[in-house]
Amino acid sequence: MVRFMTDFPSLVSRPNAVVVFSAHWEEDEVTIQSGKDPGMVYDYYGFPKEAYEITYPCQGQPDIARKMAGLFENEGISVKLNETRPFDHGSYIPMKLMYPKANVPVIQVSLHHSLDPRVHLNMGKALRPLLKGNILFIGSGFSFHNMRAFDFRGLEKEDPQNDAFQEALINLCTVEENETKRWEKWTSWEKLPQARYCHPREEHLLPLLVCAGMAQKPGSKIFDDYILGKRATAYLW
Repeated sequence: MVRFMTDFPSLVSRPNAVVVFSAHWEEDEVTIQSGKDPGMVYDYYGFPKEAYEITYPCQGQPDIARKMAGLFENEGISVKLNETRPFDHGSYIPMKLMYPKANVPVIQVSLHHSLDPRVHLNMGKALRPLLKGNILFIGSGFSFHNMRAFDFRGLEKEDPQNDAFQEALINLCTVEENETKRWEKWTSWEKLPQARYCHPREEHLLPLLVCAGMAQKPGSKIFDDYILGKRATAYLW
């Protein structure tokens, strides 16, 4: 995973800004971080002291945050801006690996607390006008997130249940299909093979749905490897 993230910038043009949809932030209204100097929060516990010495002093981008809020409102999505919300590790961990100099502005966006898949697909669709700009959108979650099933020793074991779900995700993200049918599958993602085994709670899957909602063509699989003993995949549109 570290190598994948450090190599990722070679897959895309250098962005003017990055928007991160974080699995670690839920609000009753979609909320956009709008401060110029957001700072950081160490929203984890039980790790070595080095995990609490990480710094990532990047800037926010209030203008883009306001533009995003307007696009959400145009689509009937209730939204608010938050100038004081700091970056959580859903943003600064991948960003530190991808752009370690912290010289690209970052805007973090919450999930909606309903965890409704259609809400998150519509979030992505609302932001399609920004695809014309040089902005990188990142769905910061995990294609597998069953904490009880992870192997924290990192032993890679065959897991037919997870494999079935990952293969279904690969198909859904990369195969050409009309938008109506594709969205029907996303909104009923729980019907995918072993979906609830891989996601007992779906907050780590929903950032992918936001990105899928933005997409107007098939994506490509750019990562397929083991993390904490479990297969995980990532996609690029």
